[in-house]
Amino acid sequence: ERMVQNTTTEPSGSQKLVLVAGATGYLGKFLVRECKARGFRVRALARSENKLGWARKDVDEVFVGEATDPTSLEGICEGVDTVITSLGITRQTDKVSYDDVDYRANSTLISLARKANVRRFIFISVFAAEKTAFTDMVGARERAVKELTSGNGMEWVVVRPTGFFVDMKEFLDMAVAGRVWMLGDGSSQLNPIHGADLAEVCADAIGGKADEELCVGGPQVVSQREIGEIAFQVAGGKPACTGVPIWTMTRIVLPCLRLFARRIWNPLAMMTTMAKDGAVAPKHGQRRLVDFFREEMQARRQTQDDNLK
Repeated sequence: ERMVQNTTTEPSGSQKLVLVAGATGYLGKFLVRECKARGFRVRALARSENKLGWARKDVDEVFVGEATDPTSLEGICEGVDTVITSLGITRQTDKVSYDDVDYRANSTLISLARKANVRRFIFISVFAAEKTAFTDMVGARERAVKELTSGNGMEWVVVRPTGFFVDMKEFLDMAVAGRVWMLGDGSSQLNPIHGADLAEVCADAIGGKADEELCVGGPQVVSQREIGEIAFQVAGGKPACTGVPIWTMTRIVLPCLRLFARRIWNPLAMMTTMAKDGAVAPKHGQRRLVDFFREEMQARRQTQDDNLK
């Protein structure tokens, strides 16, 4: 069956049903937990129950389907009050493209939500999309956003985070290796946000103002260089941060990658734009990047210890 009920929870007619699409991803799991904590019933889209990991206990209904297969999604929005989608991919592969997931899968959900008379649709896109819409990933998401915001009959909210803590793990990886590479001189600023803090914003949007865009960042504004220094503080060792001139990226590296390695070009083009312009949005949340890095290092050490046993 497509719908798998959680037998440990009791249904309540007074609880609104929230559908979380992208529930198996980094942000999606936090969305599931936050919605459940707010007293909503949660339906999660997943290819299988196992993909939900630690968030499974907070899911009332698992809708088993494939986001890129519209026929497998029929009925997914029935009885739903609000849809929250974080569906998207970070890297394109031979099997799936940004157009397949970031645009088409979300477009299908929007259509199905309208068909089922869903009250509100919350779409998580990216901050300052007008600057990076030339990339395949952001361009695909913004096509879906346009379909959502230009249609009638359903309330919408578009949430635009500056970036996630999990995206900053590359700084920690470089610090562990001994040198952090930055784009430009490292002075560009951003305020990335923890997934749990962004989930709070999305849950607030279920009952907040309709038909608006919310730009959201974390509580701490930091430069690339400061992120590198925080990474070294956690990883250990003397900070060693080296900048790569922006012009080498825009004039040499990116044009070549766009022609011969588009999968690499997409995320790197976004990073280069951020390095030039920064990404600072209104602050939200309490969680700090240094604590996230510490938790990540502790998890890595625990994994190493387990592997030695």
